[in-house]
Amino acid sequence: MASSNTYRLSCSVPGHEMDVRGLAATWFPEGAFVSVSRDRTARVWLPDSSSNGFTEMHCMNGHTNFVSCVCIVAPSETYPRGLIATGGNDNNVCVFSLDRPDPLYVLKGHKNTVCSLSAGKFGTLLSGSWDTTAKVWLGDKCMMTLQGHSAAVWAVVILPEQGLMLTGSADKTIKLWKAGKCEQTFTGHEDCVRGLAVVSDVEFFSCSNDASIRRWMVSGECVQVYYSHTNYIYSLAVFPNGQDFVSTGEDRTLRIWKKGDCVQTIRLPAQSVWCCCVLPNGDIVAGASDGIIRVFTESEERVASAQDLQAFEDELSKATIDPKTGDLGDIKMEDLPGREHLNEPGNRDGQTRLIKEGGHVEAYQWSMSESRWIKIGDVVGGSSQQPSKKIMYEGKEYDFVFTIDVNEGGPSMKLPYNVTDDPWLTAHNFLQKNDLSPMFLDQVANFIIENTKGHTLGSAPSVGSDPFTGMSKALFPLCLSRLRSTMSDPCLFPGSGRYIPGTSDREGGYGADPFTGGSAYSSSGVRQTITNIYFPKTDGVMFEQANATQILGKLKELNGGAPHVHQLTEEALNSLEKLLLSISDLKTKGQPTVEQISLLWKTCHWPEDIVFPVLDILRLAVRHPEVNRQMCSDTEGVSLCNLLLCLMGPEGRPANQMLALRTMCNLFAAAQGQELLLKQREAVLSRASDLRSVCNKNIHVALATLVLNYAGHLHGQPSELEAKAQCLSVASTALEVVQDKEAVFRLLVALGTMVSGDDSAKGLARSLGISSQITKYCSVSDPAKVGDCCRLVLGELQ
Repeated sequence: MASSNTYRLSCSVPGHEMDVRGLAATWFPEGAFVSVSRDRTARVWLPDSSSNGFTEMHCMNGHTNFVSCVCIVAPSETYPRGLIATGGNDNNVCVFSLDRPDPLYVLKGHKNTVCSLSAGKFGTLLSGSWDTTAKVWLGDKCMMTLQGHSAAVWAVVILPEQGLMLTGSADKTIKLWKAGKCEQTFTGHEDCVRGLAVVSDVEFFSCSNDASIRRWMVSGECVQVYYSHTNYIYSLAVFPNGQDFVSTGEDRTLRIWKKGDCVQTIRLPAQSVWCCCVLPNGDIVAGASDGIIRVFTESEERVASAQDLQAFEDELSKATIDPKTGDLGDIKMEDLPGREHLNEPGNRDGQTRLIKEGGHVEAYQWSMSESRWIKIGDVVGGSSQQPSKKIMYEGKEYDFVFTIDVNEGGPSMKLPYNVTDDPWLTAHNFLQKNDLSPMFLDQVANFIIENTKGHTLGSAPSVGSDPFTGMSKALFPLCLSRLRSTMSDPCLFPGSGRYIPGTSDREGGYGADPFTGGSAYSSSGVRQTITNIYFPKTDGVMFEQANATQILGKLKELNGGAPHVHQLTEEALNSLEKLLLSISDLKTKGQPTVEQISLLWKTCHWPEDIVFPVLDILRLAVRHPEVNRQMCSDTEGVSLCNLLLCLMGPEGRPANQMLALRTMCNLFAAAQGQELLLKQREAVLSRASDLRSVCNKNIHVALATLVLNYAGHLHGQPSELEAKAQCLSVASTALEVVQDKEAVFRLLVALGTMVSGDDSAKGLARSLGISSQITKYCSVSDPAKVGDCCRLVLGELQ
């Protein structure tokens, strides 16, 4: 078979709707591979000899969030074609066979995203997670948990020698494990370790965010360091000869290494080249942020047609390159040569050269195999270029920010867009962020395309612009009022003075106390340096306000229509009234009796459609030391926790979910409640996190407060990294969907409290990408405390 010794495009494989995050060559069928994506699917691709490409053979679904990694479990007597294991942002590992689309079984145990997988002998599976641990699985059982890293475990691999395992972490270290015990820690990388690859029984490669690749001996020596990439390196794959390898990264490239040197650089028309694998025939498969899988080959027989090669080159030439993200440095257009500079040949494969062409900057890359310069994109953002007329929205610059009217008189939505963005991905993100039906994806994407025709990168929007904000007002041809999912609160009753659970006749505003809204004088002048009055916050935040008269009125009303078995006597109602009055204001000397507490507990088991006023009394009562002591000790505490978790279930009523969350928050008022919630932390935060998807701002505020109270209790306890990891994860996932500014503020305070004075927690937060996630809140000025607190948290994470 003829070989050119240079890799060229063999085929492009579309199919995934979002980033391709993982790839693996399969045992069966021969020559096939499997891919996983942020679109929540895994797909098996079979070589198609008739088209010199690949066709989709099998699609697997099982994750409820992004799929981030994949590996192949070797064939066994039970599964002669092997198994496919995938890990995702839902914290689970799904294990599939090739004959069904749903998982054979799901491995649960990690407390955060599963971001790496490796399979070994006898069906052993090793998983790495953002929760700072790796887990060893055999079948559907977790055999052991490897604990020792202080940040996310981004990479794992099982070495050929039985019992040896490697983990690479955002804490910059690699650890060697045997029988569950850490035998060796490898140091040398200056940033997160992102990938590992086996060379032999005694050697392995690692790659890192520090843009280096290292070759190690299992005994601990680093025998070689490789440099060529200019940004984060995400993945490595070793060729069948066991020595040469391929790497991919954030610099848009796939690089091929032979005999220790980078011999070829292939640039892709996508910012992030997330993953790669090598097929048995030596072909390279790469997955990227544009959702396209590309296969490259040395074989002349498998090289793409001249038409497809030109199409790939044309696509690459239309890319835009920000010099801040690559190796181009600061651009001064006046110092750049013209097109004549391309008449001079390059001196190495992948060499980059910039030229000035018609008032803009173009980037070219030298191809040694073709002895010519290939255009790889237009450079934007050079230091001497004229600033583009961008529109600022949520701390970022955009070419367009459309205002979408949902319905007449209702709130509008903002749809930001840059002309370099994928309109379909932008539309998908817009629908998801605003809880709109995905069935309108095509219409939203086509609207973007139609309303941005003719615009080039950085051009100012020319029609419909607001003269004050610069934002575009869109005449959106959709009945969006039908798209948003709605949820009614069964406890909002008509008429003035209605009872709303958890409220009082006083409304707090924003003021000196960022939680209670206590009044304060504030100047409208220029803001001075921010003083940190927000975190660490170690005293619990409680839900204390109440209107006792309305609670009792609703309790009596519902009691009249309650099933006979649940109806309270007049004497029982009077007893609950006395209890409520004694605990509404803790400054009074009223002491709840054992009988009153027992009656309250019994009444908490009313049917779910009428129990909410009782829960309102409960959330006030648990603040009292005596009630807290009696209801949170031993078996009583477990029963209380189980009741609240049941009420917080996904099928529960919003009012009950909110009041259960608020009760959990108020349990932090006394020592017994704190002890109970720490023991039940894993179950409580897991169930609470699920409520982030409920479109109810009161629930979101209560969820944020619960995370904040946990953070406050864990502050100053560096040994509680596992607990902090879960809190950080819950806060991070909540911030993806929460829009209410008070809830956002409390989550920011929780983040600040967890990382303040704790380097390990800071490292964990950085590895979770929390800085980039919260940056958009820096620009929030109403209320100012959100922006202020955000900037303070970012300062902690620098």
